[in-house]
Amino acid sequence: MGKLFGTNGIRGVFPDELSLEFISDMVSSIATYFKKGPILVGYDGRDSSPLVAKVVCSAINCCGFDCGLAGLVPTPALEYSTKALGYSGGIMITASHNPPQYNGLKPAAKDGVEVSREDELIIEDIYFGKKWIRNSKKFGKTRTESRVVRTYLDGIKSQVNANKIKSKKFKVALDLGNGAQAVAAPDLCKELGCTVFLINEKVDGKFPGRGSEPTPSNLQKLSLKVIEKKQILAWPLMVMETGAFSATIMEKF
Repeated sequence: MGKLFGTNGIRGVFPDELSLEFISDMVSSIATYFKKGPILVGYDGRDSSPLVAKVVCSAINCCGFDCGLAGLVPTPALEYSTKALGYSGGIMITASHNPPQYNGLKPAAKDGVEVSREDELIIEDIYFGKKWIRNSKKFGKTRTESRVVRTYLDGIKSQVNANKIKSKKFKVALDLGNGAQAVAAPDLCKELGCTVFLINEKVDGKFPGRGSEPTPSNLQKLSLKVIEKKQILAWPLMVMETGAFSATIMEKF
């Protein structure tokens, strides 16, 4: 029996290592572990993610559970909303900072926290034993879940002094790395009264703007923008998520 979960979910090259058949069986195992719906599903900006999402939702529905499809969202938005919106669990389709040809599955428990290693072993046992739910008496339904980004942004703002931040009239440079935070981070900064300068803001599954790791060489454009505009604050955001943005902004203020 091999180990499927790594340090941050399951990842592999799509569709070779991470085949559609594997995704269907693994999601069926995750849904069986959750025991009930609804289950929240979101994905990053990789080219394969919308296709993978269809298989993920179909597998959940085949187990008899409803799911909410959030579409393109940052990983922390999916995790936070799983709890805030009352879902039984969540599945984020993402391969984090891995190259574009990769994709993956990252399940979150109903409290919005990534499932524990002990629970990963339970899911793996279901998968290897082919003990997922079969022949459900009824199929579940997939509904569009449009509240995730708004819920996420409101959650961040609830943890900071928004009026104080607005009074500072910060200038903020964001290197979005062509990732999913492009649908959230700029709006958050604007809602907090910041003047925002964007780099690599177009979501692109091939991540052409820069490497995903925040190394000095990858952050040249961001560094130059800070010098050029005399920015006070700057954030490099990883290609698909990242939780670092929400954590940093709450730390700062």
